[in-house]
Amino acid sequence: MGFMPDDLDGSSWIEIEPYMNDLRDRKLSCSSCLETFIHDRSALSEIISEARARLYINMTCHTDNEEIQKAWMNFVENVQPKLSEYSDILNKRIVQHPSVDELPERYDILIKGLKTDIEIFREENIPLQTRVTKLDTKYDEICGAQIIEFDGEKKTIPQMAIYLENTDRSVREAAWRAVAQRRFEDSEKLSEIFDEMIQIRHQIATNAGFDGFQQYMFAAMHRFDYTIEDCLEFHNSIEVVCQPLRHKTDVERMQELQLEALRPWDMGVDVKGRTPLKPFIGVQDLVDGCSRMFHSMSEELGTLFDKLDANDCLDLDSRPGKAPGGYQYYLQKSRMPFIFMNAAGTQRNVETMIHEAGHAFHSFYSGHLDLIHERNSPIEFAEVASMSMELLTHPQWDEFYSKEDANRARRNHLEDIIAFMPWCATIDAFQHWIYANPNHSREEREQKWLQLGERFGAKLDHSGLENYRKLSWQRQGHLFGVPFYYVDYGIAQLGALQMWQYHRNDAATALTKYKSGLSLGYTMGLADLFKASDLSLSFSEEHVRNLIGEIETTLETIPI
Repeated sequence: MGFMPDDLDGSSWIEIEPYMNDLRDRKLSCSSCLETFIHDRSALSEIISEARARLYINMTCHTDNEEIQKAWMNFVENVQPKLSEYSDILNKRIVQHPSVDELPERYDILIKGLKTDIEIFREENIPLQTRVTKLDTKYDEICGAQIIEFDGEKKTIPQMAIYLENTDRSVREAAWRAVAQRRFEDSEKLSEIFDEMIQIRHQIATNAGFDGFQQYMFAAMHRFDYTIEDCLEFHNSIEVVCQPLRHKTDVERMQELQLEALRPWDMGVDVKGRTPLKPFIGVQDLVDGCSRMFHSMSEELGTLFDKLDANDCLDLDSRPGKAPGGYQYYLQKSRMPFIFMNAAGTQRNVETMIHEAGHAFHSFYSGHLDLIHERNSPIEFAEVASMSMELLTHPQWDEFYSKEDANRARRNHLEDIIAFMPWCATIDAFQHWIYANPNHSREEREQKWLQLGERFGAKLDHSGLENYRKLSWQRQGHLFGVPFYYVDYGIAQLGALQMWQYHRNDAATALTKYKSGLSLGYTMGLADLFKASDLSLSFSEEHVRNLIGEIETTLETIPI
């Protein structure tokens, strides 16, 4: 047996505490002792992380199960706060140890992060962070309970997505309005949650000595390689490069559909009036198709994907009581990724499955690294793993479609990237404004959201839909659960497009670069991870234009 038994219950403070106390009180006389301390702490963290992961997964899979919710809240209220207290103590034991500078270079990234964590830690923030987690859980519960009576059946909101691709405009409009109205019915409760979150988060930031929550989160997220000002430059680059192309596509869509104006329910339908793409029927069909696709790319990727299904690490169907969205959660002790999503039979579901599989491949490729911190890659690079895979699988989308429909799917995906970048800027800019102005009124928040919609939105007619539009930010769960985790997608998209450029020239070489970069985990900083993968980290208009320009050129070669 190592430092602690493998069957330790990481969700029970009674079981965890003796090992935490051992780490707190252990005599550390040399750098070798310090290394052993770091490794033992990592081993304990693996067990606790996996216990938390399983509780969270259960909670999001069953938001309507009281016992499961109770187990999650017990961890949030009774374990997580104590972990925060001990984490600061143990961080200081490492950073303030006389031999810390004698540690090998492999610990440099860890020490840099620990120093930041110590600087921003305040004991009075622990109950505030617990309250925010409870509020986010409430958000998931509310969204998970949103059911719509439509087409003679009860539908979850993810299941309604297929109707927005219907060639009958009246069906699309009815579906869109049904979803918008159902969300609107909960809008007051969600606004109340968000109002409280903003005030708590601002208090957390000021307690830690920051002017605002943006500055606090950039430190907390270890964003050492770019600044708030870089993000603002990125917003401008996206506006200048992507918006003209996006509006050009909007005009072409309006003309193809022979409409005087585009409405929100006109954005998912095929412009040629073809029936919606149907890549799979049922979850197992999706899994089988992805397995064939990844095996076609490489036997290694196919084998890794098959492990997920074989080890019951997939929960993919949409059902009542299940939280919205999708994620991959790495089970650190088992070294197995878990994928959660809400499949309803759309092409977007295929892309989500591929996206989360990309995260899973990242987890597999970095799983050989000894320490838990070495496997927790920067978010921006983790998203390169997932967003690259969406693009690298393009040639294999024939596994789901005929040649014509595969081209439709590829074209839609590339056009969606052009549209996504402004949405990414919208969400990020919205968050910066919110936390720079924490005492804003709801009316001011709505006005800011509408202004950003004019700056970064599509050319849509929202007349008569104003009440829905001004609150449409509520559907973006990141705003509630993971603040400031969104610009990461935009940064990663630029990395993914560069990986796609390599792949279009030489698929084998691109997959080698992909694997070698992901295998590094968090053994170097974000900029160095990009560099090691032959990717550039830049926010400039020129850089964005070069990459988006390749999409534009490629679209010209794909039949509509």
